[in-house]
Amino acid sequence: MRQTFSLLTKCRRRTGRLQEDRGFASVEFAVLAVVTLALVFTAIQVGLYYHARKVAQSAARQGVEAGRQFSASEGDGVAQAQTFLSRFGGSVRGASVSSSGSSAQEIRITVRGNVATLVPGLTFEVVQHASAPVERWSTP
Repeated sequence: MRQTFSLLTKCRRRTGRLQEDRGFASVEFAVLAVVTLALVFTAIQVGLYYHARKVAQSAARQGVEAGRQFSASEGDGVAQAQTFLSRFGGSVRGASVSSSGSSAQEIRITVRGNVATLVPGLTFEVVQHASAPVERWSTP
């Protein structure tokens, strides 16, 4: 009889604890879901930033390669960079291309734009440039 009483007491204590914790799992899930979603969106945003950065860098390199060729101009480089952005630059919003900083010996193409974001109102700017010497004929 004594053993039965102690088992009943233990069961009541356990069920009492479970009743006190009822609903706590859903609160934990809600908190963890918010944290997990924030981490996922942050990872996606970082990926979008680095992708836009690489696209802008590739556009600048394409422009430099077009503008440094023999008898090409800075305008040819800018046009090539803009053509590249129109094809592949969906992640760089409002991109502008300039050849400021170029000289007779070196061409420099700069690409500026904003990164596509997941949060409205949040803006990240990306600026990438490439430079190379201009090809020219020389005699030994």
